[in-house]
Amino acid sequence: MDATLRLAQQPEADALLARSPLALLTGMLLDQQVPMEWAFTGPYTIARRMGADDLDAHEIAAYDPERFPELLSEKPAVHRYPGSMAKRIQQLCQYLVEHYDGDAAALWRDAPTGAELLKRLNALPGYGKQKSQIFLALLGKRFGVRPEGWREAAGSYGEEGSYRSVADITGPESLGKVRAYKQQMKQQAKARGGG
Repeated sequence: MDATLRLAQQPEADALLARSPLALLTGMLLDQQVPMEWAFTGPYTIARRMGADDLDAHEIAAYDPERFPELLSEKPAVHRYPGSMAKRIQQLCQYLVEHYDGDAAALWRDAPTGAELLKRLNALPGYGKQKSQIFLALLGKRFGVRPEGWREAAGSYGEEGSYRSVADITGPESLGKVRAYKQQMKQQAKARGGG
C-alpha cells in the first residue's frame, strides 16, 4: 500500500492508514455516526494504546473481549459508541484471521473482478453494501486496486471526478466538496420525508 491520504487530517494517523490495510479497513468500519476525521484517527489511537506502530489482526482477535472496549473508551474515546465498535473491530479481525490468516490486503490482492471484491467486502462483519462500495472506490481511486469492473462494482462512488465519499478526499478542498454533497443528500432526503 502507500498512498497519500488525508482522511484523519492528522499526519501520523493518515500515514498509518496509507501503509496498513487493516488500519484502513478499521477506519472505514468506524466511519459511522461520528465525523470522518474522528473515525479514521481511531486505528492510530488503538495502535498507540496497544503499544504498537500498527494494528495486528491476530492480536486484536485474541484480545480479552472485556478489556478491548476499555481500550477504546479511554479519553478521548475512539468512537461515540466504543463498546459496540470494540466488538465490531474484534469480529472484523476474527473474520480476517479465520478467512485470510489475518492479512487484510489478501481481501483484494487476488480479486479477479470488482464484483468479486465487492462480494468479499460485503462478507466482512460491519460492512454493508454502501460501506463496501465506498471502500472499493477508495481502493481503486487512492491505491490503484482496480480489478476488472471495479468502478461498476463501486456504483456511483466509483465515478471519476465525483465527490461523494472518503474515496474522493485528497485534501481540504475535496473534503469540503464531499461534505457539501452529503449535506445536499440529507436535505433531499428530508424534503422527501426520509428523516
